[in-house]
Order: sequence, then C-alpha cells, then structure tokens
Amino acid sequence: MADSISSIPTKPTITHVLFDMDGLLLDTEKFYTEVQEQILARYNKTFDWSLKAKMMGRKAIEAARIFVEETGISDSLSAEDFLVEREAMLQSLFPTSELMPGASRLIKHLHAHGVPICVATGSHKRHFMLKTQRHGELFALMHHIVLGDDPEVKQGKPSPDGFLAAARRFEDGPVDPKKCLVFEDAPSGVQAGKNAGMSVVMVPDPRLDSSFHGVADQVLESLMNFNPAEWGLPPFEC
Repeated sequence: MADSISSIPTKPTITHVLFDMDGLLLDTEKFYTEVQEQILARYNKTFDWSLKAKMMGRKAIEAARIFVEETGISDSLSAEDFLVEREAMLQSLFPTSELMPGASRLIKHLHAHGVPICVATGSHKRHFMLKTQRHGELFALMHHIVLGDDPEVKQGKPSPDGFLAAARRFEDGPVDPKKCLVFEDAPSGVQAGKNAGMSVVMVPDPRLDSSFHGVADQVLESLMNFNPAEWGLPPFEC
C-alpha cells in the first residue's frame, strides 16, 4: 500500500487561483456559437467545433480573423466587419448570462478561506460589464480582474500575458507561477496557463474534441467535480 501511494505523482502546493470567465464561470460561449452560426448561414456554411476550438479564449480580433479565413468568407466579410455585426447581435444576449454549475460554490469557498482569487479573461471591458451585470456580487469577491484590453496584455491567449499580468497584481505579487492554479475551458487558454508556468485545470465543453485535453494537468466535466484538497487548498466542508 505504501509503495502504491508513493508512486502517485504529487501536485504542487497552490496558493493563488486564476479563473478564465467565458465558458468557465459564465455560460456565454453558447451566445458566440449562436451568432456565428447565423452569420455563416447567409453564406451556406456551417459552424463546427473544430473551428470554435481555434477561436475560444482569444482576443476578439484574433478570433475574428480565424473565423473569416477558416470559413473562406474573408473576400465577402472582413474580420473587422464581422466583429461589428457580431457585436450588435451579442449586445442583447450578454446581459442574460448564467453562471456555470459549481462556479458560485467554488468562488465563495475560496474567498471564505482567504485564498487569493482573480479573473483573467480575453473579454474587453464593455463585454465584461454586460456579461457580469447580474453577477456583480460574485465577481466582487475577486481580488482583481484582468481584461483582454488591459494595456499589459499585449497578446491574447495562448500567450501567457493575461495570466502573468494577473499573477503580478495580487497583494503579495508577483506570485510564483508554480503556486498558481488556472481554471480554463478553452484549448488556447489551457496553453496560455501552461506557457505561464502554471498548473491548469480544464473544464471543457463535452463537444470539444478530447485531443485537446492532453495539455491540462487535470480535466473535469464540471467545476462541481473539483476537489480543492487535491491541490492543497481548503477542502469543502461537505
């Protein structure tokens, strides 16, 4: 028994937790999918998950370029025009954003136990305000929020800029990346966390191809399945 226990790889001791937002804390990815399906339908094209996987987590203009180029509509619709059109359609959807299962429980638990937490998202400020307007109380528990249009975030995910900027802004920052745990749903976000030298828990959409799972340190079906004690964090009471 002792041998089998000692052979289990030990996880690093985590002191700080960094959260992505879209598709991880808030169920907003479905809005992007819905709108992009509508736009492509005009060109008799379909939006699939292999394309979505490339777009997820990136800065808006980067995702837009991928969208128009990969679908072959760049001659008819520029990345910039796509963003303008998509923006108008998303404005009414974002304020209806719901929390993902387990998000509130985990955030409140970590905050109550004094674990420093923050958000590092590719969303720009105007979108962040719309998406979180019904959840201000929960997001107020974050020590800080790093947005996609933050001047320190020169490049979007999979660049580590956002997560490294977030690690610098804790009260005791800059925090050693090895002591940081990132929660992500997007392949580019998982890679960004690893590029930052951090441990990453991936909570992917079930429609995402499992080939993207390999980079993460842990893959969960839901935040409800996360066990803080496995990472040296205060355990759930029940």
